[in-house]
Amino acid sequence: MIGLVLAAGAGRRLRPYTDTLPKALVPVDGETTVLDLTLRNFAEVGLTEAAIVVGYRKEAVYARKAELEATYGLALTLIDNDKAEEWNNAYSLWCAREVLKRGVILANGDTVHPVSVEKTLLAARGEGKRIILALDTVKSLADEEMKVVAAGGAGVRKITKLMDPADATGEYIGVTLIEPEAAEELADALKATFERDPDLYYEDGYQELVNRGFTVDVEPIGEVSWVEIDNHDDLAKGREIACRY
Repeated sequence: MIGLVLAAGAGRRLRPYTDTLPKALVPVDGETTVLDLTLRNFAEVGLTEAAIVVGYRKEAVYARKAELEATYGLALTLIDNDKAEEWNNAYSLWCAREVLKRGVILANGDTVHPVSVEKTLLAARGEGKRIILALDTVKSLADEEMKVVAAGGAGVRKITKLMDPADATGEYIGVTLIEPEAAEELADALKATFERDPDLYYEDGYQELVNRGFTVDVEPIGEVSWVEIDNHDDLAKGREIACRY
């Protein structure tokens, strides 16, 4: 199993920081970025390799590749997303379809979170689970969050932002454990998703899997401080959280 980070997006709501950097390389604690924090988490749970899907301002990630490898003891593979500024991240995850065959811990490149999330997902493996989503069942939800309805023992029933928060079991935080056995079916579902609409999210690919009868499991992460950084308010919160980790 290896790490996988989606870091291809433009992050336009974080300008001027993202005028020259992808969102994953915007500093959140001194010179430390979200990408640094995620790779450190991967190393702490014993992973020795990681892949990063890059697109917007990818040259900044290429420039830091050797330094990141040396700092975190990870062999890094960079995967180019040729449509990063045109299409949404269902296509971005599909670009990593060959990596999925090795089994991955997937992390969004804009999610500040502690290593306890990766540890929770790894501890939840087994019993035929093929895809496990990290779920925050504590946080109060609003319209922007990626909300999940999960049935006890039956996994995800619905995953979308377009849902009444009162109906949700919790929020998907942008970290998933994907076993090798799920790779081909997930890649096919992602392809069907972005071919239907290139603006869709990879979580819509998860919904496609569920609609096909595939069980996507969830694992609550407990009371954990984390944030998905979409805008300047999120960045301020991310900086408050990151210094604790």
